[in-house]
Amino acid sequence: MENRKSCEVGITVPFHDLDPMNIVWHGNLMKYFDVARFALLDQCGIDLQGYFEKTNYLFPIIKTSTKHIIALRNRDELLCRVTVREARIKIVMDFEIKRKGHPQIFARGRSEQVAVVYPQMEMMFEIPDDIRKSLGF
Repeated sequence: MENRKSCEVGITVPFHDLDPMNIVWHGNLMKYFDVARFALLDQCGIDLQGYFEKTNYLFPIIKTSTKHIIALRNRDELLCRVTVREARIKIVMDFEIKRKGHPQIFARGRSEQVAVVYPQMEMMFEIPDDIRKSLGF
């Protein structure tokens, strides 16, 4: 099996991420996933903004999914792990959120990104070689 690129970041749930039931509002999980995604990209030496400025390639997210398993609460100390699953035709990343010191998974997610050439907004059906290689594919 391939050695998949992954990264884990710590996040402490702030009060302003809660909904009226005092649990993390579901949309904020996407924010936590993005924190992990960009930490992984940094770890792999990928700067998407700089890459766009040099190449006119954008990498929009075209699909996301989230499974909420256990509610997250104010001041919970989280570990969000991201793992690259695919980076040939599209970039597929899987996410898991756990609380520090707890073995249970509190949430899972997945995102898919494609390469698009700007300003034509033409979707490419492959990830550029340098990005693909940096992500381990």
